[in-house]
Amino acid sequence: MQITKGLIGETVELKVEGRIDGYWADHLAAAVDQEIRQGSHHIQLDLSQVVFLSSAGIGTLVRLYKDLKSIHGSFAVSNCSRIVLKVLELSKLVDLLVAKARPESLPTSMATESSKVEAAAPRSIKQIERSESIYEVYPLEPESKLECRRLGDATPLERCGFAKEHCRTMQFSVSGFAIGLGALGEHFEDCQGRFGEFIAAGGAVAYLPTDGTNVPDFLLAHGTALPEVQVCYGIACQGADPQPFSSLIRFEAKKSAEPVPLGFLLESCLDLSGAQQIGIVMIAESAGLIGAALRRPPVVAASEPNAFEFPRIRDWLSFTAEPAYTKSVVLAAGVAVRGSAGALAPVIRSFPNDSGLPVAGHFHAAAFSYRPVQRGQIDLKASIKSLFEGQALEGVLHLLSDDRALSGSGQSELVRGACWVAPISNITAEGAQA
Repeated sequence: MQITKGLIGETVELKVEGRIDGYWADHLAAAVDQEIRQGSHHIQLDLSQVVFLSSAGIGTLVRLYKDLKSIHGSFAVSNCSRIVLKVLELSKLVDLLVAKARPESLPTSMATESSKVEAAAPRSIKQIERSESIYEVYPLEPESKLECRRLGDATPLERCGFAKEHCRTMQFSVSGFAIGLGALGEHFEDCQGRFGEFIAAGGAVAYLPTDGTNVPDFLLAHGTALPEVQVCYGIACQGADPQPFSSLIRFEAKKSAEPVPLGFLLESCLDLSGAQQIGIVMIAESAGLIGAALRRPPVVAASEPNAFEFPRIRDWLSFTAEPAYTKSVVLAAGVAVRGSAGALAPVIRSFPNDSGLPVAGHFHAAAFSYRPVQRGQIDLKASIKSLFEGQALEGVLHLLSDDRALSGSGQSELVRGACWVAPISNITAEGAQA
């Protein structure tokens, strides 16, 4: 198979020569997926030189059509060979897959304009270009602010000494988010062998159990019923319903630049929000995550003196020796602070950035099988629900900055995505409840 790339306005056209059978269909899918990862959401295939199309090939074409439709993109066959057209007619897929008119049949200016109309998105209030990326800011509810709570006490983690009196049963509404150490279950006794990193946002909760399975788990809200989380400690931010965030900040790395390091992104979100303390929930395409996850439950029954000192720490924490989840889409949430952190000071860590001004934060991320992030102004709750229902949850990670990295920035890096942001108006610390 030979694939040649062309560009018609904002639409990528791939001209395919050869067979699209069970073997070559995977190669075609990989080529299209690569274009999607590079930010192309409007793709056409010229199959005029294809001599064979099997059922496996048809399945691939339908899958690509659905993938791009799910992000408000477009996918079509712009030209068919006689064989391809016959197979599509027999499969009753002509109306679904075959473009009604080839862009080349229109004057170039009209074809380009048509593509632009098709890909149109709501206008952003402003666009900002920085050294590493381009940002678009969409206003949501400008007066929205978040109330932030530090939950419980992280100190028992140092001695792996969490007990029942440190644990609380909590629910997190769809108008807030939370991160920390916890588990899904009814009570402490049920969860004490599974406590691990968790993230809650948009009515969904994901966590990584420390029971040895290393398989992440999750629960979704159903109607007004919210998942219950047994929380040892964490951070929770709550805003007004129905719109807790003041703005949606879209970002994309410049094509000539490297992916955006997390610290750079946090700095930009602080600048664009005009606040020194912000809460962020983001959905983004990952170029690699840097962080750590607990390997064993940090409870009294499993406590061990000096567990987090070398070399014992290797038995308790799993660090990313190199970027993880390099081709995934991530749901991340946390807080970013510049200057005084108040009650958050014990649970935040610094992230290097472009300005040199200290930026600190605490973020967790849930990694999913790859799907492109839809462009333009999108809804957070619907996007989160779509992720959990349509993609495979691959892991949960506490994001960190690692200055031991031999290459790259030593931080999680992202290609493009959407950040829902709001200033934090108040930070409080709450003790554990029995």
